[in-house]
Amino acid sequence: MKVFVIGGANVDICATTAVPFVARDSNPGTVRTSPGGVGRNIAHNLALLGDKVELVTVFGDDGFGRMLREHCAAAGIGTKYSQTVKGARNACFVSVNDSDGELLGGVADMAVTGLMTPEWLERRMNAINGADAVVADTNLPAETLGLLVAGCIPPLYIDAVSSAKAARLREALSVSRLHSDPVFALKCNRLEAEALGLFAPGKTLGTKVGRIYVSRGSDGVAVRENGEETRLPAIPAEGLVNTTGAGDALLAGIVHAGPEASAVDAARFGIRCASLAMRSLEAVNDEIKRLKYE
Repeated sequence: MKVFVIGGANVDICATTAVPFVARDSNPGTVRTSPGGVGRNIAHNLALLGDKVELVTVFGDDGFGRMLREHCAAAGIGTKYSQTVKGARNACFVSVNDSDGELLGGVADMAVTGLMTPEWLERRMNAINGADAVVADTNLPAETLGLLVAGCIPPLYIDAVSSAKAARLREALSVSRLHSDPVFALKCNRLEAEALGLFAPGKTLGTKVGRIYVSRGSDGVAVRENGEETRLPAIPAEGLVNTTGAGDALLAGIVHAGPEASAVDAARFGIRCASLAMRSLEAVNDEIKRLKYE
């Protein structure tokens, strides 16, 4: 399957404590630098699963940007439609994880993604519409998301990224004149779902989204379609070392299953991918390539 992924590509700087975290103090631990970004992570997982992937993003004209381009090439991720912006600083995400692998917090420097303007995307829409599926994250500006929602022909999957950035999707959908499922599927966590109003009476995304996958951490995934909800349990976390990237692997698995798969079956495969992702110190676990959707 040919998939275009449109979104953020950043360098992850991940700090993990060796002992339970103590706030407002220096904690012993390890610091690792690796390729990251929601869009890039999803693209990497899809490439490992065997899909033909094109990453559409902006890179900074610096060491981090060059490192990411080289890594994409080595991982089999196409970057033909991406752009290196002269003089720009590449996106970067710094996270702090507790000794059990749980994310305590992070800081995202994603200013460069603001350069993915509607005009920038418009020049790539013909190529994007030649894909079998399209994935976007809300690192894209709201206006760019709006253009994508209105003009995307293949099934469109969206990752909400964060509670702050989820508002961009609501804005994009609010101006959409399309009335029947312009977004094939949305993946979000509980905080992002609350920001989108998914739990508020009378405040839903209506008919703008076909399938909604709500990641509930250790409680699994809630799948919503046609007004019905199915809750799937998580796979028991054995060897958990890092939750960063688990949601990206979840969506990659859902996309890889294909739009012809049922929403629940796609989620089950996504959960398998997410469980494996959490067993790696990196945001993407290369062992995902061993998984097969059947």
